[in-house]
Order: sequence, then C-alpha cells, then structure tokens
Amino acid sequence: MAIIGAGMGGLTSAAMLAARGHDVTVIEKEREVGGKARSVMVDGATVEAGPTVFTMRDVFDQVFAACGARLSDYIDIRQAEVIARHAWDDSGHLDLFADPLRSEEAIGDFAGADAAASYRAFRAEARRIYKVLDEPFLRGDKAYTPLPMMWRIGPTRIRDAMAMRPFDNYWKALSEHFADPRLQQLFGRYATYCGSDPFRAPATLMLIAHTEARGVWLIEGGISALAKALRKLAEKMGVQFRTGIAVAQVLTDNRRASGVRLANGDSVSADFVISNADPAALSTGKLGKQAVRSVSHMSPAKRSLSALVWFAHAQTSGFDLTHHNVFFSPDYAREFDQIRSGRPPSEPTVYLCAQDRTAHRSANSAPSMPPREGIRERIQIIVNAPANGDTHPYSPEEIETCTLAMRNTLDRCGLTLERDMPCEIATPEDWERLFPATGGALYGRASHGWAASFQRQGPKTRISGLYCAGGATHPSAGVPMAALSGLLAARTIERDLASMRRFLPAAIPGGMSMRSARTGSTG
Repeated sequence: MAIIGAGMGGLTSAAMLAARGHDVTVIEKEREVGGKARSVMVDGATVEAGPTVFTMRDVFDQVFAACGARLSDYIDIRQAEVIARHAWDDSGHLDLFADPLRSEEAIGDFAGADAAASYRAFRAEARRIYKVLDEPFLRGDKAYTPLPMMWRIGPTRIRDAMAMRPFDNYWKALSEHFADPRLQQLFGRYATYCGSDPFRAPATLMLIAHTEARGVWLIEGGISALAKALRKLAEKMGVQFRTGIAVAQVLTDNRRASGVRLANGDSVSADFVISNADPAALSTGKLGKQAVRSVSHMSPAKRSLSALVWFAHAQTSGFDLTHHNVFFSPDYAREFDQIRSGRPPSEPTVYLCAQDRTAHRSANSAPSMPPREGIRERIQIIVNAPANGDTHPYSPEEIETCTLAMRNTLDRCGLTLERDMPCEIATPEDWERLFPATGGALYGRASHGWAASFQRQGPKTRISGLYCAGGATHPSAGVPMAALSGLLAARTIERDLASMRRFLPAAIPGGMSMRSARTGSTG
C-alpha cells in the first residue's frame, strides 16, 4: 500500500494497516512528517508552526493500543488546567477551565449569575449534540445523505437527532443562550476551529465546545512531536517512509489505482493508494490527470478559512499569558464581513499560543510562570484570513498592515510584544505553496449550511483502490478528526479486502477470512 502524505490521517492509517500485516510505504514531500503539524526555527528556537490545540486524546490512545503500545510511552503529555484565556480589552480576562464548575464560576464572576446559568445550559446542549453524533458520525462511516446517519442514531432517538439543530444558525443559537455579546463571541469562535464563519455555520458546531471541555492536553514539543511519535510507532509496525520527495502522479491500471510515480521518476507499485493530500489536489490534477475524476471539484467559494500566522521568539510584557490565549476584535460581524469580501480583517481577533507557558494557574497556586524578564519566549500568533492564496499575492506593504492590525489588538488588550522581534510570517499564499490547490484553506470545505458535513470527501473515491484521508475529508478538520479519517480509510480498505476475498477466493489466499498480522500482507 502507498500513502501520499504523512499528515495525521496518513500516519494513523499507515500504523493501523501495518498493524494488520500490510506492507505500507508513506511518501512525504517535506523532510519531516506531520503535514500541517510542523515546526520552524526562529532565532535558534523551535517554534510550533501548525495546530496547537490537542483534544480527544482517546482517539490516539486507540491507535497506539491497536499497535500494542501506549501513547504516554512515546510523548510527554498532561492535561491543561486552563483551557484558554480570553480578553476583549485591558480591563481583565476570562478563563475557561478543565473543571466545568470552575468555568461556570469564572463566567459568573465575569458576566453575572444569569450568564453562569446560561453557560450551564449551553454546556448541556453541546454535550447532548456531541453524544448524538460521536459514534454514528465523528467515528462512523461517511454518510452521503442525512438518512443513513439518522438510521445509525436510531429510530428510537428521533428527539435526540433533531436536537442536533442542523438547520439552525450557530450565531443565532448562541444569542438564545447568551445575552452578553462577549460570551456569544467567545463561543462563536469555536466555528473557526473547523475553518468556518460563525455567522454562516450550523448550530451543530456547538459540539466543538464539548470536545474541548472534555480535555485539552499539552504535549512536550507540541503537535509536531505527536506526528514524530506516530512515525516511530508506524516504523515499529514495519512502515517504510520516503521523505523529501513528492508524488507526481497516481498510477492506474484498468481503471484501478496501481501505485504512484514520484517527482524523481521512480514508481511505487501498490494495490491500494491513500491520498492524505487535500482532495482538491486530486480534482485539479496536482496528482496527475488520471486522478482528476476520482473526486468532485469543490468551488473556491466553499473553502474554509485561511490564516496569517506569525512564528516568533519574542519578549512579552503586560498581559498575563497562559498557553492558549484569545484576544477578541471589537466588531466580530465586521471582521467576518471583511474576510468574506476577500480582505484580511482590519481589527482582527488574535489567537496566541505561548508555547513556553505550560505551568497553569490553579485554585491555590501562583500564576503561570512567565519567562524571566528580558528572556524571549516562543509564540505562534494566528489571525483568520480569506483562502485566496492562489489568486491574491500578499505584498510586503499588506503584510506590514496586517502585522500592525494584529499588534493593535494585542495592545488594546494589554499585551506588548517587543518591536523588532525575530519572526517569520506565513500568508495564505504561503499555505497554498505548502498545500497546493487549496488557496491556503487550512480546513478543507467550510461547514456552512446543514449539508456541508455530508459534502466532505469520504474515504472512497471514484477510482477503485484509491482512498482519501486527512483533515479536509470526513469527518472534519482538526488533529483528532484527521486521525479519525485515517482510521476510517484503513477500516474501509480492510472491508474492501474482505469483500474481494469472498468473491475471489482462488486469487487471494485465505478465502473469506482476514489474513492475520503475522501471516499475510498486501502491497
């Protein structure tokens, strides 16, 4: 089997398939594995340059357990006490905690007893939506219409199914819960976790708040360290990695995938191929003309958000940072209006990951330990932007304007960055270069409208033997969702192999039974 791309989906599918006894080769165009989970060197410091929020740890525990290992043996991981710190100005901040009762108390202190009660009701609804969708949708097979998913939920749970609120607007639903616009803005931001506009997303996305409330975990070395751990696990299972070389073409024989051709002209034969690239790379011919028909073309108008991202090694002062911090714009509606019009926001909401702030405030302890005065710390700063990196070049002047807008938001909330901090900047144009055919969209298809989730690419394509995985495919974007897509791709291949063995018992040893991890393999 050949896997194109060593992102989370490719890594998890590789490990799972190898654990089942298959011969697997992963081809990655970058020198390091991880896909979007990457790091860069700034001023001699390694700064995480990809996703920073890690939730749904149980997904990865499952992967490692299936390979006879434990996640904690490969990475140093612990649960964060503070989920995130939020600020609107320099008058104070609001923390959400791993302990929901502490979050409720903090919201009450911040916005009043009614707001605390509203949060309690919101949390209950988010939990209910998550429980309804977890097994049949998030961890289940791709459903191309609502009816199969409703059947999985079960006819006896119709009330629960309707409680998913797929036809309700997310922003409007939040206004039903929260009278305080700051809280509406805080919980509206969860739509951006899957690259979506909170003013256009369905209320179903409340479930994202519950995934975070179930636990945010901190990994020593960041998400890129998780990717490296998955590589070690996969190699232990026998997976071969070829890094620093791109796949130029998916090969077919008799209208079935037969392997891949590399950019250097080499070929890798395979009975099954998984593409861990964005499906747009297939539909636009980035992986060869033969693969164009494998998936549906997606209009650029349906792309998720992109981002302007600063990777810095900087001194900070003023605001008491924790690991995850959000500084909100004064006008959220205007911010997304500007993004929809193809412009970076003039007064953006800013996410800042202070990667060296890992000792969190607890009820009876001192604040999280900042770096000593005059000592720089590693930070990643994200501002949402339109996914137009394939059509809009970002000039130095525009980048400077965006940088000033980002700094203005931080200044307004009381955080000062050193003026000439060592820094690298990634624009939608840069993301397009790293992830071709996306325009810089970092999450695949945006979750706008009730049908969007059913329109995401599933594991199977129109070409037999060619499959998809990754954060741009079912079930959604994000680190755990990309891993779930890899599990689904591996599971789908296993089912297809079982079907082939039933119909071709003489051609493939083993008849109707699956070959064990010790006795057989499929290239």
